[in-house]
Amino acid sequence: MKLLILVTVLGISLAQHDPHTRHGRTAIVHLFEWRWADIAAECERYLAPNGYAGVQISPPNEHIIVTNPWRPWWERYQPISYNLCSRSGSESELRDMITRCNNVGVNIYVDAVINHMCGSGGGSGTHSSCGSWFNAGNREFPSVPYSGADFNDGKCKTGSGEIENYGDANQVRDCRLVGLLDLALGNEYVRGKVVDYMNKLIDMGVAGFRVDACKHMWPGDLSAVFGRLHNLNSNWFSGSARPFIFQEVIDLGGEPITAKEYVHLGRVTEFKYGAKLGTIFRKWNNEKLYYTSNWGEGWGMMADGNALVFVDNHDNQRGHGAGGASILTFKDARLYKMAVGYMLAHPYGVARVMSSFSWSSEVSSKSSRYNDQGPPSNGDGSTKPVPINADQTCGDGWVCEHRWRQIKNMAIFRNVVNGQPHSNWWDNQSNQVAFGRGNRGFIVFNNDDWNLDATLNTGLPGGTYCDVISGQKEGSGCTGKQINVGSDGRAHFSISNSAEDPFIAIHVEAKL
Repeated sequence: MKLLILVTVLGISLAQHDPHTRHGRTAIVHLFEWRWADIAAECERYLAPNGYAGVQISPPNEHIIVTNPWRPWWERYQPISYNLCSRSGSESELRDMITRCNNVGVNIYVDAVINHMCGSGGGSGTHSSCGSWFNAGNREFPSVPYSGADFNDGKCKTGSGEIENYGDANQVRDCRLVGLLDLALGNEYVRGKVVDYMNKLIDMGVAGFRVDACKHMWPGDLSAVFGRLHNLNSNWFSGSARPFIFQEVIDLGGEPITAKEYVHLGRVTEFKYGAKLGTIFRKWNNEKLYYTSNWGEGWGMMADGNALVFVDNHDNQRGHGAGGASILTFKDARLYKMAVGYMLAHPYGVARVMSSFSWSSEVSSKSSRYNDQGPPSNGDGSTKPVPINADQTCGDGWVCEHRWRQIKNMAIFRNVVNGQPHSNWWDNQSNQVAFGRGNRGFIVFNNDDWNLDATLNTGLPGGTYCDVISGQKEGSGCTGKQINVGSDGRAHFSISNSAEDPFIAIHVEAKL
């Protein structure tokens, strides 16, 4: 009997590593702070036609409203209840979005905030996205309901009740993270409320969860919660499909809590990936691109089957989280496109593309924390729609990196080469590298201060290919560069070090 239980639990946890992507799609995009109505439209008009696999959405639960000096992005990470009304829209709009995205084969992954409620200094009243009353000082959240007994205050052993030492695993998991009221996930009652919330979303049709702040929760408590989650909705997924779980665990080394403690429960966010890739493309510390011939596990990262990878996320693009100044973002557009292109071409991990809104780099008269700015908003604090320009870019402060031609075309590249091995590596022992994916695709980078001029073995069938970075295949022609591959699979590549996009990518579906 014990063996049967162990096999069952192991089977469930392994199933939680599978993103259940459909139609040969592979890359997830984080539409950070988008309204549900805009995500529904984007699934239909852009994500599905261009092969994106899924969307990570912002937390859909009721959250605190902070208006001094403005409404920051982080209010979404301060729950008041599990009611499904947020600054992205109502429960009915959320349900409509999930249905419409599923109907075109684009999965929805919910950012689940289950470690805590709002900050202890959140006051009391009805300043929340659904208008529910709460009292943070008394730890009263009647819309759940939670009361003082449902928090870890008695379990935390620091004088302040805050995490004071990240070298103490007990503090990290039992005390308050930057003042956020820490839920007692070890209590059966709290677990039940969290499970009910997540199961409601699963029944609505979501494919899984990005689970926030997992480092601050005990793996055993998470296991108890995840084990009680429903199978995915059989209207869109196979009857036995388990929700995809990817857990936020910041592990750059040097702390007692490691990603390894969580990988049996689902995938884990590999923060080393973007931090190291940023250092390499910036050429800091004498790092060189050719060092990445064994990229992934060879660089001390977790096993491929456990990793969720990204160049930047909503935290560290603002200097929070992990990676510091090495993190590349849309503000470093030239290097950023190369780094995202590298990620999407490389087979390691499940890849997530960031889609941002802009914020001022100048110190605002309203706040010295300019990077706290929330999404583009109207005068009443409501989030603005995402307007689409004639050239397919976004307007009104929405950056939409997932719509940049180079990134969109590399998401398609990833689909075309899916399942093919990393192959035909070439480098100049500096910052010019190339690699293929079996006989399906090939990519070349020049991040040196001089031109690249080389004839390389692509592994591809002979013919003329459209470069999907400078343009793409349209009809019987290319809008950008053409690459001629000989019958021996070899092709000549020339990339100027001053090119706006100093890389070239070709694949079999871009062959004339």
